[in-house]
Amino acid sequence: MDNTIEDYFKSYQKQVSDAFNSVDLKALDVFVDSIVTAVELNNKIYVCGNGGSAAIAEHFTCDHLKGVREGSVDLTPKVISLASNLPLITAIANDISYDKVFSYQLESLANPYDVLVVISSSGNSQNILDAIDAAKEMRVVVHGIFGFDGGLAKHKVDNYIHIDSNNYGVIEDVSQSIMHIVAQHIAKRC
Repeated sequence: MDNTIEDYFKSYQKQVSDAFNSVDLKALDVFVDSIVTAVELNNKIYVCGNGGSAAIAEHFTCDHLKGVREGSVDLTPKVISLASNLPLITAIANDISYDKVFSYQLESLANPYDVLVVISSSGNSQNILDAIDAAKEMRVVVHGIFGFDGGLAKHKVDNYIHIDSNNYGVIEDVSQSIMHIVAQHIAKRC
């Protein structure tokens, strides 16, 4: 029982460690190679998520547009967070459907061989599933980062990183760390 903050801290720390250890490094390598290829080919990279995952999508954009570009010799990533334009998101949600807030943007912006990164703890959010479907129709490469059991989304993406945890905070902590690891690795590698 986690009766004290010290007990809870140690328990949470173990959960994060276990979740990190659950990550398939081959899937992570496929993800990194896909991002690098997209950047080298001057393709766009879209990223989206809900709630805490939307914040991670925003951070992914920042780390790649500034961090990767500043840390590498020649890379100029074109990364767009589909979770960042609040007026557009509310207009789509109000006039069309919240389920379409990401897919509608992709339909206007994406081209074949661009990349979509979806971040979702559950893998079951309808707007994430609709974004994946729209991307696949447009021949956009789709990667996911999912917790819990990966949800329905794990069956729809080209590649996914599974974080084996049922704790939203732990899943988001490891998702955010994966974003940092990927950006820093790409900056050093290229």
